[in-house]
Amino acid sequence: MTQTAATIDSSVEAETPLGFGDHCDSCGAQAYVRVTLPSGALLFCAHHADKHRESLADTALVWHDETHRLRDVADAS
Repeated sequence: MTQTAATIDSSVEAETPLGFGDHCDSCGAQAYVRVTLPSGALLFCAHHADKHRESLADTALVWHDETHRLRDVADAS
């Protein structure tokens, strides 16, 4: 992601999948959601993404949601 004081290039970040090294900024669990804001990005687990969705909806530039991976794993079991 390229960031300057005036702009944020979120296109590369939005396309980058979340991995094992990405952890929720609220609790440290595996992150499945990346929220790009004018000030930077936040990572959330599914629970905290749901908790903060309404309050961040107006300011989020990109809401990158991979929670489908949780359902895919559960369906495979």
